[in-house]
Amino acid sequence: MTVQQHWDDRHRSTPVEELSWFQPTPATSLELFDSLGVDSSDAVIDVGGGVSMLAAALVERGFGDVTVLDVSKEALDAAAERLPAPSRVSWVVADVRTWRPPRAWRVWHDRAVFHFLTTTEDRDAYLRTMSQALAAGGALVIGTFAPDGSDHCSGLPTQRYDANTLLETISTQLDVESVTATQEVHVTPNGAAQSFTWIAGRRRA
Repeated sequence: MTVQQHWDDRHRSTPVEELSWFQPTPATSLELFDSLGVDSSDAVIDVGGGVSMLAAALVERGFGDVTVLDVSKEALDAAAERLPAPSRVSWVVADVRTWRPPRAWRVWHDRAVFHFLTTTEDRDAYLRTMSQALAAGGALVIGTFAPDGSDHCSGLPTQRYDANTLLETISTQLDVESVTATQEVHVTPNGAAQSFTWIAGRRRA
């Protein structure tokens, strides 16, 4: 089974509100955007955004250039159906490891994709894509499972990070400054607690 087939099957088999990563409001993401001074004039790409409510929240805030990238077409179709005006968002079906960005964005957001990359090869491929897609001076907001977080999710192993290790890994290919780190305990729809590490910063010009 390919990565795309795995995630398409996951989204076909489980209602959106029952997925372990579902949150009605992406509060931590929005708080970190605010801390970096991200505003509605900034172009945002949400990597692995799938059925996340971030795109809807950004559109509601007046953002006019929002892209959601996900390997699962099922996820993006479901997300588009939930938006009153899906045409206000650009939907890209692609694997971030092999995708070639056609342009640059001012904000790169990733909640819970990077921790699925458990090999150096996959992490390097992701970071190469990020380096091509994130403009100089652009903001990055990334959330992964924390050291005490889940070591598996949706049947796949994960790599867990504290803030320092996450920053060090990203810094192998991007020069990042002004980093804010925070922890989040996400409560899944079935009541389980998942511990996340978040970092937010800017790529040096």
